[in-house]
Amino acid sequence: MTNGILAIDPPANEPVYQYRAGSDERKRIKDELQRLKATEVEIPLIIGGKPVKTGNLGRCAVPHDHNQQLGVFHQAGEKEVNMAIEASAAASEQWASMDWQDRLAIFSKAADLIAGPRRMALNAATMLGQGKNVFQAEIDAACEIIDFLRFNTYYATQIYRQQPGSGSAEWNQMEYRPLEGFVFAVTPFNFTAIAGNLPSAPAMMGNTVLWKPASTAVYSAWMLMEIFMEAGLPPGVINFLPGSGSQVGNPIMASPNLAGIHFTGSTAVFQGLWKKAAENLSQYRSYPRIVGETGGKDFVCVHPSADLDAVVAGLVRGAFEYQGQKCSAASRAYIPESLWPGIKEKLLTAMASIKVGPPEDFSNFVNAVIDRSAFDTITAAIDYAKEHDAAEIIAGGGYDDSTGFFIDPTVIVTADPHFKTMEEELFGPVLTIYVYADPDYEAMLDLCDKTSPYGLTGAVFAKERSAIAVARRKLVNAAGNFYINDKPTGSVVGKQPFGGARASGTNDKAGSIMNLYRWVSPRTIKENYLSPTDYRYPYMEEA
Repeated sequence: MTNGILAIDPPANEPVYQYRAGSDERKRIKDELQRLKATEVEIPLIIGGKPVKTGNLGRCAVPHDHNQQLGVFHQAGEKEVNMAIEASAAASEQWASMDWQDRLAIFSKAADLIAGPRRMALNAATMLGQGKNVFQAEIDAACEIIDFLRFNTYYATQIYRQQPGSGSAEWNQMEYRPLEGFVFAVTPFNFTAIAGNLPSAPAMMGNTVLWKPASTAVYSAWMLMEIFMEAGLPPGVINFLPGSGSQVGNPIMASPNLAGIHFTGSTAVFQGLWKKAAENLSQYRSYPRIVGETGGKDFVCVHPSADLDAVVAGLVRGAFEYQGQKCSAASRAYIPESLWPGIKEKLLTAMASIKVGPPEDFSNFVNAVIDRSAFDTITAAIDYAKEHDAAEIIAGGGYDDSTGFFIDPTVIVTADPHFKTMEEELFGPVLTIYVYADPDYEAMLDLCDKTSPYGLTGAVFAKERSAIAVARRKLVNAAGNFYINDKPTGSVVGKQPFGGARASGTNDKAGSIMNLYRWVSPRTIKENYLSPTDYRYPYMEEA
């Protein structure tokens, strides 16, 4: 028992290392890259705090080098899933009853481990296993996951502080209980920070978790699991279950103890999980909380008053950082005729300077896409554009899978605002541009709003304030994260909580207090100090 009302100070965002030539951090990350490449690992499941090996192995591959393997990982099946469900149930009562400050201290310590001794290893793992350059790894695998952990522990205290008022001779209280059952965390390949946040956010609030990381990002996810355990996470609170979606997901979705889903991934998979939950609804102990962030077809709308250099920088960074493998990446742009010649010239100049190659070479801006499936999907879209009269590839268009899955950053210009690459999510380094007549700015905004079923991120570039105001109004539902004179990527925890609606998810805003509310089940308690001793009310008195 703690005899004190404890507080966690409001956090500050983790400073970003720049990895300049000659810097200490640059030397340290290069040393760590070499160390990880020289040592293959065997990654087990973690069930009830213990390693479990199934013999059904997956490969931790390097997207930019087919000949490099970082290790292997054991894959879970129905047997191991059921073991994990039992382990989470066994851990549930003790974890839920642990003092909140002891739970949060674990994740605060994990943040400090990542910020300090484990920073370079986690960054290097993300560079090698997920194909990120050093800066993209730093802002993700270091800074963002540190911010998630620190801000969420602070937000948790803000939730626990919120208590109702009390009248005379009574004490009203609000308890924030964990959900009754376990949370299923399904995490993507593209952000190590998301992989850490999805299981840890529900766990902070007292829930037990079954965590299925993406098979293409098990390497860095395993490092996070090691960090959580090093920070003092009790056995069974988070159970680590790499494996195929069906082998892991189907038995989890059939369990009566499923209390919630915390998901980031494709729209189709999320809709499938939701459908399965609906089919099984009558057998669950409670209605599962479903929180998901899925895809996007993110836009950049340019007004004739926009600054050309700002637009070009926003397009290049927004579309091609991390090979466009961000659900927030700029994928379609609407540019006015009057600015197009100038933007085109500057854009082509910028594109000509971009280097493509492995992330170990820090001069490369674009690296390999994640795997064969992604490579085939993206290159098929590029080939489609090459074959159609309604589209012209003005930059890029090349690709090569002989060494790794490399695709040149590609810019398509189309005369059809409903061309395939203007409407369909690609998740790759492809930007499609539609040039509109200057007087049609407002009509263009309407077109942008109606073109895609998604509603994740978008940007408007303009100097005229009235143009910005019109865009904010017309695109009010088109993006959950809306940017003005900036690229539509790079949300920061605590500053731009992330998430969108429509087909892009439930918009529960990872990196905010709103997300944590989804993982608690409040209980109101009224204690009466002076209980009534007669059932009669004053109005019943005779005149």
